[in-house]
Amino acid sequence: MTRILALALLAAAIGLAGCSALQQEGKGEAAKEAAAEPGAPVQETIGRTITAQTPAVRAYRKLGAQHIYKTYPKRIYKGKIPPLVYAVVVTETDVDATGKVTGVHFSRTPSHAPEVPPMIAELIKDASPLPNPGKIGGHTYVDTWLWDRSGQFQLDTLTQGQRSR
Repeated sequence: MTRILALALLAAAIGLAGCSALQQEGKGEAAKEAAAEPGAPVQETIGRTITAQTPAVRAYRKLGAQHIYKTYPKRIYKGKIPPLVYAVVVTETDVDATGKVTGVHFSRTPSHAPEVPPMIAELIKDASPLPNPGKIGGHTYVDTWLWDRSGQFQLDTLTQGQRSR
């Protein structure tokens, strides 16, 4: 009986090993080393690659957030954000080697506020170009938008926190 179970497990393992959904592109050591470098793509989502959120990319995210704050000073929610924000939206912003925004995608959108993500995409695109990313080059960075009913917002990168009431 254990022999049959062992053969069944082996067959399942062989089947899963061949499954293209479980295989990663370029599993070699060079691909693993490249993925550790700033700006290296590590996650693919529907034909796109998301850049590893390395310390350098997180530092750039702060520069991008500061640029957006400077571009829209009247839209920034001053002080601590209310405990229940109207919408929380996670953006994935693609920038090229000069800082030009080449795409805005979403990994989290609010179902109760479908009007908010397109407004955020428009704000990001209109703020283009963002600061030059320097050595990082073209990449995708992730940030979270905390959107108030008033249309004002804070970015998680620069948030002043949240009120308890």
